[in-house]
Amino acid sequence: MQILDYIKKKYIRLQGSRNVLKLNYFIEKNFRDKKLGNIGFDFSNKPSRQAIVQKIIDYKNYNSYLEIGTFHNELFNHINCDTKVGVDPVSGGTIRKTSDQFFKDNIQKFDCIFIDGLHYYSQVKKDIQNSLKILNPNGIILLHDCLPNNHFEQAVPRCQLTWNGDVWKAIVECRTKEDIDTYTCYADFGIGIILKRNNKNVLKIDNNKFSTLKFEDYFHNNKEYMNIVEYEDLIKII
Repeated sequence: MQILDYIKKKYIRLQGSRNVLKLNYFIEKNFRDKKLGNIGFDFSNKPSRQAIVQKIIDYKNYNSYLEIGTFHNELFNHINCDTKVGVDPVSGGTIRKTSDQFFKDNIQKFDCIFIDGLHYYSQVKKDIQNSLKILNPNGIILLHDCLPNNHFEQAVPRCQLTWNGDVWKAIVECRTKEDIDTYTCYADFGIGIILKRNNKNVLKIDNNKFSTLKFEDYFHNNKEYMNIVEYEDLIKII
């Protein structure tokens, strides 16, 4: 198991190396980009994820917080909550494991779970499913990086430093479920919001093979796909 953990850590670091990013960018630019340009999202004057998470915790009087993907503790260190658990295979947080390992071993439940781990649809989907199993009644799941602005920000594998990955596909899938209510807050590269209650606006979509969705699908349908809401309306929703 220690050897496997070592390999995973090395792989994660390798994916972010400049030489690998340059190669991936070349491939995306010349063979995959449909030249659609930017959607036009501007997060410069929007609240930070730190402010959003803390506001939700305070408003809902939550006592327990789990963060998946802490890395440099940019969020984790700024969150005030009675019980805090941070999981990352490389750095930060309180537990040095992959999210899969953590969920396998964990027996604790949480009020607020923030997912910001590996930004691949397949992994985000697993993190959401596992989080729903340990979410307290009236709890909330939040996800970072749900609103990529262009093809390169969402390309998988990663091809540049500013990267959302294809987290957006997991949000689209959640939007089709009748037993969870899903939104995306227009702030800090897109903050996904998942609540365990009846879906108030179920998304109907022809392609239910969510892993095969293309950026052009998202480009033309992002408002409908992502159920985008403003920060000012957040309290009304939760």
